[in-house]
Amino acid sequence: MHFHRVLYLMNQLKHGGISFRTFLLIAGIVLCSTMWMTPSLALGLGFGFALLVGNTHLDLTHKIIKWLLQSSVVGLGFGMEITTALKTGWSGVTITFISILATLLLGTLLAWLWRIPAKMGFLISSGTAICGGSAIAAVAPAIQAEAEETSTALGVIFILNSVALFLFPQIGHLLHLTQDQFGYWAALAIHDTSSVVGAAQAYGQQALETATALKLTRALWIAPLAIAAAYHFGRDKTKVQFPYFIGLFLAASLTRSSVPLPMVIFDEFVSLAKTGLKVTLFLIGTSLSLAAIRKTGVQPMMQGILLWIIASVLSLWFAIRFI
Repeated sequence: MHFHRVLYLMNQLKHGGISFRTFLLIAGIVLCSTMWMTPSLALGLGFGFALLVGNTHLDLTHKIIKWLLQSSVVGLGFGMEITTALKTGWSGVTITFISILATLLLGTLLAWLWRIPAKMGFLISSGTAICGGSAIAAVAPAIQAEAEETSTALGVIFILNSVALFLFPQIGHLLHLTQDQFGYWAALAIHDTSSVVGAAQAYGQQALETATALKLTRALWIAPLAIAAAYHFGRDKTKVQFPYFIGLFLAASLTRSSVPLPMVIFDEFVSLAKTGLKVTLFLIGTSLSLAAIRKTGVQPMMQGILLWIIASVLSLWFAIRFI
């Protein structure tokens, strides 16, 4: 349905019946589709749009973000051999499990110390531990979190996630991390898949492949976490969303490895996926608002920041020491 609305907006623009804000939003999407636009610049452009102009189509934008992000991740699968994807994912199973468990326990402790509502603290911890907004979106209905709790947790994760996209590649170059080291660090420490892929893409192709495979392996824990959370909070265990796009990513990788087609075809899919990712990051940036930042509050933000810093430092130590 949201694609019909996009077509409607474009038709309105053609006949002069569209607002200037909507025109700028469409122009930003087109601009972020160009070859010279980078992921970090696309996100920054989205921020500028949100703060200076304001996004009046947030509902539509959020629907497009979810669909476009998942489609882009699947498209990236056409650029990776299935053996590489499985090897990277399997090698990171142990450290992924340990990091998720440690993050959840530490996050719960911080929430208790700062007297943050239990569900809100758990959502922030879940978003930091696994997959940012995707984990929060899956866990929130399972524990029947209030809209205020969910939006606050998303706000914390969103802000920190955006900072990571800009900051991590700079730190990686400063510390002279290898491609694999950066890929592991990004996948373990950055919240959302979009920013993990964006940061890794800015660092290099090998970092992108490593980070994508490991991050998707990490995202597989969303369903078990949501089920466990539902039992813990005594809620409905049926309201659990499984990230099916991960299976499609592996299917795309298997297709590249086994279907006898010219590599240029697969490379074109990858190119489209990277373009989709840049548009996704732009739309994520347009979703930011000063009101949302103020609404987040001090204590939940403190929990998110401290938890993220600890997770980032420990995962960086692991990447340098063992990768």
